[in-house]
Amino acid sequence: MLDSSAALKGDKTPIVIVIPGLTSDSAAAYVKHLAFNLARQGWNVVVSNHRGLGGVSLTSDCCYNAGWTEDLRKIIDHIRCEYPEAPLYAVGTSIGANILVKYLGEDGANTPLVGAAAICSPWDLLICDRFINRRPMQKLYDRALTVGLQGYAQLHQSILSRLANWEGIEKSSSLRDFDNHATRVLGKFETVDTYYRRSSSTNYVENVSVPLLCVSALDDPVCTSEAIPWDECRLNENIILATTPHGGHLAFYEGITASSIWWVRVVNEFFGVLRTSPHIEGRKKMQGSTMPKPLQSSIDQAPYLNVMEDGMVTAMSNEQTDAFVEDISNEHTTHSKKDEGTISDKGTSVDLTDKLNPEKQIMQQVEQNVKDLIVPVQGRIDKLSRRSRQSIWLLVYIAVITTWPFVGSVVLSVLKRRFKTFKPGTLFRK
Repeated sequence: MLDSSAALKGDKTPIVIVIPGLTSDSAAAYVKHLAFNLARQGWNVVVSNHRGLGGVSLTSDCCYNAGWTEDLRKIIDHIRCEYPEAPLYAVGTSIGANILVKYLGEDGANTPLVGAAAICSPWDLLICDRFINRRPMQKLYDRALTVGLQGYAQLHQSILSRLANWEGIEKSSSLRDFDNHATRVLGKFETVDTYYRRSSSTNYVENVSVPLLCVSALDDPVCTSEAIPWDECRLNENIILATTPHGGHLAFYEGITASSIWWVRVVNEFFGVLRTSPHIEGRKKMQGSTMPKPLQSSIDQAPYLNVMEDGMVTAMSNEQTDAFVEDISNEHTTHSKKDEGTISDKGTSVDLTDKLNPEKQIMQQVEQNVKDLIVPVQGRIDKLSRRSRQSIWLLVYIAVITTWPFVGSVVLSVLKRRFKTFKPGTLFRK
């Protein structure tokens, strides 16, 4: 008879951890859609509900916030312990994306994850706070999110009324008000702006050490494109940043009936490529090696961006940069050998240096794997984007056809009113 615990330990089925957005949990429609599509591809899915959500009561004085990564870290470590052979991936949406990116930056190469995706991340909470209070349309979203947080607070009134300013929570008319009376107090931040600055994932982007796909819409009414860390993403070769002109916040609906979500298919494609890529094995070899230092990154050593007409932004290889780095390495090796009185031939120097530095060979192999990985992913994303544009034009055509009878009647009515006093016979009186 087989031991079930031993079978679990040897299970190699990939696992995807989903981190929902603000006040969302495993019951949210987009979370169900994502989980269904991933499960259909043969993946195991774990939804990491935030504290106090998903029908679970708070059992301590600790609540979640946009920068709280400890719960996610505990969940990932627990799953890694239970399924040591299964590759782990993660998808974060909205606030969940901010938490995921912050976690990846905090743990660097020490994370058990082999791939991740961040969808509609706010990136910089301070900029998003200014943006969401800028125009009437944004204020409507601000109010809707505030009502959702007040509903969350009502579920746990017995605890929050004791720890935070309950009267201020009830009277909150914006996210900033709620964060001032509740989130800031529970998280022990001095001010709301301090909470926003310390919790923003943009501060941790440069230290992300696993393949990360970031998807954002330039017309997002909640998480403005002004907060996207363009330069930081460009400097980090592990990040693919994909931006689209349209899509809203976690929408990206496809088809007339909006039966599918574009970013869900993109995540499926991305994880599918990662699953079959030798890049994963290279990452496993690098586990436990030195942590990447943020100050080591240089604009001359970073990949360039390829900005498509539809707003897609991806990291591309830089041949000039590679040659520049190789020349520096060769020059350094030559000088070292001159000092030691050894052979100064460039080719020999490079070979000897590579033999003495096996970690360098592994790093070069991993970098090549990343470059090989980006090309097919970019092709799939471009293909999906073209399909999305076709759906949009189809919707425009249907809208024109269905509204033309009404528009035509209005135009005819206006023309009748304008020329009702006009009599053609008057032209021939003379």
